[in-house]
Amino acid sequence: MSTGSARFSALSHRDFRLFLVGQAISLSGTWMQSVAQGWLVYSLTKSPLYLGIVAASGALPIMILTFAGGIIADRFPKKNLLLMTQALSILPALALGILTSFGLATVWHIAIVAFVLGSINAIDIPVRQSFLIEMVDRKDIVNAIALNSAIFNGSRIIGPVIAGISIAYFGMPACFYINALSFIAVIIALAMMKTQGKRIVQSEGVLKDFMKGIRFIRSRTEILHVISLIAVFSLVGIPYINLIPVFAAEVFHVGPKGLGFLVGASGIGALIAALGIAVAGNIGNKTRFMSLAALCFSIALTFFALTETFWIGLCIIAIGSWGMVSYLATANSYIQVSVPDELRGRVMSVYSFVFLGIVPVGNTIMGITADFIGTRQAVLIGGVLCLVFSVFFAMKYRTVSR
Repeated sequence: MSTGSARFSALSHRDFRLFLVGQAISLSGTWMQSVAQGWLVYSLTKSPLYLGIVAASGALPIMILTFAGGIIADRFPKKNLLLMTQALSILPALALGILTSFGLATVWHIAIVAFVLGSINAIDIPVRQSFLIEMVDRKDIVNAIALNSAIFNGSRIIGPVIAGISIAYFGMPACFYINALSFIAVIIALAMMKTQGKRIVQSEGVLKDFMKGIRFIRSRTEILHVISLIAVFSLVGIPYINLIPVFAAEVFHVGPKGLGFLVGASGIGALIAALGIAVAGNIGNKTRFMSLAALCFSIALTFFALTETFWIGLCIIAIGSWGMVSYLATANSYIQVSVPDELRGRVMSVYSFVFLGIVPVGNTIMGITADFIGTRQAVLIGGVLCLVFSVFFAMKYRTVSR
């Protein structure tokens, strides 16, 4: 095997290649919709509070339903489940496109559509996460997770930039319609796959099945530490992304084009992180690397809240995104290689819950705080809190590593 092939060993699997192609197209559309939706909400309300409310509406179903999604992922063929979730995801995008085209969209319409899409994602995310290892060999899972993260974050560059240009020249509805079409690419890729996805032959009941996953996490202190810090980031760190429209409009004064570049800069940092992990392969001391990445994200978030210069903000947000994705991608692979196959769906549903499910609480807290004391001040507080907990958990990781 050549050096390049060894570095990207997961690409030797046909089903995984199909998966990545579909992901690249679909996720670019998803990020277009995310940028357009944020700008639409801010255009209608001029309020960071409503940005938080809409973001919370999309993440709330993940908080409620993601554990059920993990149980479903272990019980049914994952390929069929993904075909279903991708087909259903077309409908919310079409709804937003039609409402916006006819000038009927209100912030509450957007919140309802976000809630519907979040409900679909609550099933889709744990299924997708646990399906990765079934498309590749176990020895290639770290590489597969890194490449999947690279595609996800590469789309954060392409999608937002196209969205900013589309909003400026073609209007917001174009972003929603393109996103609806993009899901077809994933459906075609899934239909061409041979892998169906494993499922549990016997079940002891929903509650007992779920508690098995919880007991496993509680028994592994190092996994509990990893997930706990993700929970902190989800509450006071990650929600900053939903306030970027306020920075674009009121701090940097760059409009929708600038908004696209800000989100795109975040994607550049994330892409560099994901590709770096893919090339590096299996990182030797994962806990030390995660400590460094967490500190990088926290420090960058703090400085982003303080800067008033657009180009400096672009650089800082890229550095912070590198830290966040480096932490999340390493944490994902760390958990995946540590969990038995029969528990993977349930454990990854807990990962999805702390990564995305508690974000509605964070979005609400950050939105209310930004509304009362200012957006920059709210993000600054979030950055400082992330930094404090990153230092604390870095000490915990060092103890575990020893």
